Amino acid sequence: MIKFKIKNESGFASVIAIIMVAMLTLLGLAVLSGSDDELSIASNELQEMKAFYASESGLDMAAAALHKEFDSTGSPPVTMLTGELDFNNCAVVYETTDDGPTAHEILTNGALVGLHALVKSFTMSSTATNVEEKSKVTLTQSFKSALIPIFQFAVFYEDILQTTPEYQMTIDGRVHCNDDMWLNPNSGLYFTSKVTCAGSINHGLENGTMSGATNDVYFKDSGGNYSNWRNGSSFLDAGYSNWYDSAISRWSGNVQDQAMGQDKLNVPLSSGDPHKLIERSTGNPDSYQNKAGFMVIDGVPLAKIGAVWQDVTGFIPVGTITNDVTSEFYDGHETKTVNNVQIDMGLLKSSGYFPANGVMYISDQRATSSSYMNGATLSNGTDIGNPITIVCENPLYIEGDYNTVNKQPSAVISDALTILSNDWAPTNKAKSTLNYDMRSVSSKTTVNTAILTGDLVPTSTNYGGGLENLPRFLEDWAGEELEIRGSIICLWKSQDATGTWKYEGSPGYYSAPTRDWGFDTNFNDPNNLPPESPCVRLFQRVGWQQQYVGYDG
Repeated sequence: MIKFKIKNESGFASVIAIIMVAMLTLLGLAVLSGSDDELSIASNELQEMKAFYASESGLDMAAAALHKEFDSTGSPPVTMLTGELDFNNCAVVYETTDDGPTAHEILTNGALVGLHALVKSFTMSSTATNVEEKSKVTLTQSFKSALIPIFQFAVFYEDILQTTPEYQMTIDGRVHCNDDMWLNPNSGLYFTSKVTCAGSINHGLENGTMSGATNDVYFKDSGGNYSNWRNGSSFLDAGYSNWYDSAISRWSGNVQDQAMGQDKLNVPLSSGDPHKLIERSTGNPDSYQNKAGFMVIDGVPLAKIGAVWQDVTGFIPVGTITNDVTSEFYDGHETKTVNNVQIDMGLLKSSGYFPANGVMYISDQRATSSSYMNGATLSNGTDIGNPITIVCENPLYIEGDYNTVNKQPSAVISDALTILSNDWAPTNKAKSTLNYDMRSVSSKTTVNTAILTGDLVPTSTNYGGGLENLPRFLEDWAGEELEIRGSIICLWKSQDATGTWKYEGSPGYYSAPTRDWGFDTNFNDPNNLPPESPCVRLFQRVGWQQQYVGYDG
């Protein structure tokens, strides 16, 4: 067998080795190049992300500036707000644009969906430019400031809301509290609409007083079905370990507190103190006295004739305003005699001095002894004639049926409010110094008005009366019915009527009525709200867009 030898075979391995080295070199270069690209992309994304968050901070600054302007002036800014800041190694420029005049809207999102509001809309834009890489991001958002008439709520509390009603009670309409809620009924307690709370919703009472009441509480879900608060042997409240998810699941978002992001709803005031609404106007721009069309100051009726307030005692029907010993009575809650300014609403209606703008202001600052206090009573008010808001710096009393004939938009705003039955005058009034069981109520009393008033400071030993006694009583109702249709609002602690709450007993001053209290659905129409109804302000971020991402230069 003959063998042949290829002469150039000995250099072939070297060629292959060189080719492999070249290929590996090219592959390494490609990997390095890709790594550089990825590093570059990652670096760009990082710089853009810095600019993005810096731009977001500009929107936040613009919203905060607008919020502050509303809080300090009560009005939108005359000059639109602009500004600059340095954030995250980025230069940020933001500005605000007015989107046009205030408009009436029905809120379409958030916990207050469905409520009427006066809405002012703005557009904010913010551009952030990264100082090093020049990456640039522009964001815009739509922003609304909504004024919501407070009488659209069945119940609204500025401070802690507590209730432990003796009898079954239904709260018909929206409920909001800017603080904690404590629910502790002696019988069933039913909520028919949304309940929102900027604090937490709890079973029991804050200080543990009257802790024996453990009956059921019912809230409605989105389908309109009641679902019990009870959760086996305990209650599904803010202290429950899975409160957020369980509450959303059980009530479909109709029960929300701070855990769900619910914020406070504040009355826009220059002073920040709601009680200033009822105080006199000297040095007080928040006072309703500034809005009055008729006043009773220290017992004297005043009407504005031209630009001057004048005493019209001699021009109104005799008996329209009574302020003598015949109008006095004893208030067992305060353990004081009331130096009472009695206002006959029927006579005022036909006097020719009924306030044209529907706002009447009452204030009595005359000196009294330790056994007396100043107050005012609305009597003969079955037909008040026209829409009216009555504001009283002192404790106010409503005597008998009110606004039941030719029903009108009505509100009473006072330091404290006491409702007196149809049996008060003259029968029970004459017995006002006796124990409560001598002042019996024999028939139903009906009051159709929004109520804005004050409650008492609860203590570790005294519950204070709670929501069910926010309208106060001085008689033995003995199961007789009190019907209220309107809105029940508590924005302050009473400063004049601060007597200790006590129920029945001897000495005692009242026993509770059967409460048929409900929201006046007429208030859902802005045209049917009482004159100069106070509002709460809501700020909403309703739209957001990323307008530009790129590089500057």
